[in-house]
Amino acid sequence: MDWSLFLIFFAACCAAGTTGAMFPPGDWYRKLSKPAWTPPDWLFPLAWTGLYIALAYAGTRAATLDGAAYAMAFWALQIALNTLWTPIFFGLQKIKAAMVVIVALWVSVVGLLAALWPLDTFAFWVVSPYLVWVSYAGALNFSILRRNPAMAAA
Repeated sequence: MDWSLFLIFFAACCAAGTTGAMFPPGDWYRKLSKPAWTPPDWLFPLAWTGLYIALAYAGTRAATLDGAAYAMAFWALQIALNTLWTPIFFGLQKIKAAMVVIVALWVSVVGLLAALWPLDTFAFWVVSPYLVWVSYAGALNFSILRRNPAMAAA
């Protein structure tokens, strides 16, 4: 494995992850009506750490392969959208706008997986839990949107 390349992909993931520290949930989030299946706050950094390592690893594996242009384009798109969601949801407190971003993120992850499948099935499987997590986060975003109509109108 090319560790220099891995560090570049991981740095992109860390940059995305810093938005969680810059825009923590805070009182606003704690006061929202959330479903019973909302994970505890401590789970998010653990889950994201594992997912970011997986994304960096898969990106490293795929980047040097012939025909990886679409995989790399979708990798870049998903990390950009990933970075965008937290400031919109927690920073701006725009639940509806965050829902639009997470839907676009979900589509970009599906695109990444579709591009990885013919290139490197191991990288595909390494990234697959990310789609599960983004689906879960999207369902949570949607549930919060529906449970907090006054906030959704803001």
